Amino acid sequence: MMRLVLSLLALVVTLAFSAASRAQSTGNYWVQIEAQALLVDAEDRATAWQGIFKNVVGFSTDSGWYVIVLGPYKEAEAEARRAKLSAENLIPYDSFVSNGSDYGNMFWPTGSVNSLTLPKTDLLAQDTLPPDPVLTEDIGSKPDQPIVAADDPPKARDSEALLSKNEREELQRGLIWFGFYNGTVDGAFGSGTRASIAAWQEANRYEKTGILTAEQRQVLIAAYRAEELGFDFQKVTESEAGIEASLPLAIVTFDHYEPPFVHFIAKDGSDTRIFLISKPGDQTTLQSLYDALQTLQIMPADGPRSLTNDSFNLRGESSDRITQAFATTSHGMVKGWLISWNPQSTPNMERVVSTLKTSFRPIGDHALDPSLVLLTPGVKNGLLAGLEIKKPRLSRTGFYVDTTGSVLTTNEAINECARITLDNRTKATVVATDPASGLALLKPAIRLAPPQVASFTAGIPGTEIAVSGYSYGDTLPAPVMTFGSFAASEGIDPKTTLNRLNLTALSGDSGGPVLTATGAVVGALLPKSTQERILPKGVEFAVPASVILPFLQRVGITANTNDSTTPLTPQDQATLATAMTVLVSCWD
Repeated sequence: MMRLVLSLLALVVTLAFSAASRAQSTGNYWVQIEAQALLVDAEDRATAWQGIFKNVVGFSTDSGWYVIVLGPYKEAEAEARRAKLSAENLIPYDSFVSNGSDYGNMFWPTGSVNSLTLPKTDLLAQDTLPPDPVLTEDIGSKPDQPIVAADDPPKARDSEALLSKNEREELQRGLIWFGFYNGTVDGAFGSGTRASIAAWQEANRYEKTGILTAEQRQVLIAAYRAEELGFDFQKVTESEAGIEASLPLAIVTFDHYEPPFVHFIAKDGSDTRIFLISKPGDQTTLQSLYDALQTLQIMPADGPRSLTNDSFNLRGESSDRITQAFATTSHGMVKGWLISWNPQSTPNMERVVSTLKTSFRPIGDHALDPSLVLLTPGVKNGLLAGLEIKKPRLSRTGFYVDTTGSVLTTNEAINECARITLDNRTKATVVATDPASGLALLKPAIRLAPPQVASFTAGIPGTEIAVSGYSYGDTLPAPVMTFGSFAASEGIDPKTTLNRLNLTALSGDSGGPVLTATGAVVGALLPKSTQERILPKGVEFAVPASVILPFLQRVGITANTNDSTTPLTPQDQATLATAMTVLVSCWD
């Protein structure tokens, strides 16, 4: 038995030594760039690699995998090629040099002999190292050097290797300009740059290789320079604001400081304005700025917007105005930019936005000093022309009736509105109205998480009630509590299904919840009557819970009820009311 084991062991050692000797005897080395478990996948990938390199070879391995390699090379040449191609992001970063000791039968190129020694004539073309870059760098970086067309990927790759860092960065800026690249301008052609090159090639009906030929580089740069020249981009360093950015000084010019803005106003009838934003602050300041910019006259209501812990993006779009803004917070400072233009009078501005976005850079350790410019109110109003705060046509009150953020209000609040917002922040749409009762139900454009949802109960005559409402529109940041009593379960006409209240409300309160001392909602306050008869002061009406609940049921909302008899403290009642009350604004 021992003799059999020793014999088998000797056989294994002999076979291993034989395989190693076979691989080493060839003297060839390979750059292994990929491995696949299935032959069909390996053949597909080899086909793809063949579009870039002409010395792609595929082998099966002793472990059952199929590898794709470049070669053959001498050992030093293989390592030099791997390092160069990896640095250019033309092959995966984990590619390595192999002596082929575990390579078996060749599966690619198809029809080739099964041998690790591959004559150069068996390859479509030999992938050779380009000339020493030390000898060619000066030639390749001269702008007046004649450009020789290189139409196939290997030649394109080799000619690309001769480019200087500045030339590579200009190619990236050109790709940004035409909307194909949104990464960093660093001269490093990584996967993002390669993908953008391929997209540009496809858009311009070139073969998608991800490598620009000399001719394609010439086309891209010539088009980019021609368009960019018209905008006269120059790097502007605002030391007061601590911001650096490339600005189109052919269409805007510096005008004044008005913290937190550095104003660049329109030039030569461009109808374009740019503001650099700089102010001390943190995440709370960023949030406040995000809310404030959405209320500016120059920020159209429609468009994408997003807010994270450390930055925001805003874009508003209309037929005659596009405004885009960005800001980020770091090290106790908020810095960003805003650009606004008329798309009808100034074309190609999306490319200006891309340049501004990629060139913007906070610098220094300070923000724009709020006391930098001391202005009288009259002068300040003149300088802020175009940055006036937008005001809604009408503001009323509503309250949450379910956990998704549905809001109940009155028809008055939503009549003839081009746009409706909740708390000046969230867009809402009308999903149901009831002309008979005067109720309307709003759905937010995004799902909300209300801090408190109304629970309903029937009113009891003679008990104390309170209305929570935005009595003064958006002038105050929170609703006002107006106290009174529940007078009767019917209106002046006993046949009406209205609750009569003894309290003095303002127009902004209409639509607000009428609450008992327990915090339950007995109704929704109606707007003041527009009839010729003037009621005594202190008489108001509300739609009762007995009408509200069936209305909500018809639209698929099963509202909460509350039969508690335990009164809340005035403070707890006010806290609960504030949490469920919503400012409903109607905009032209």
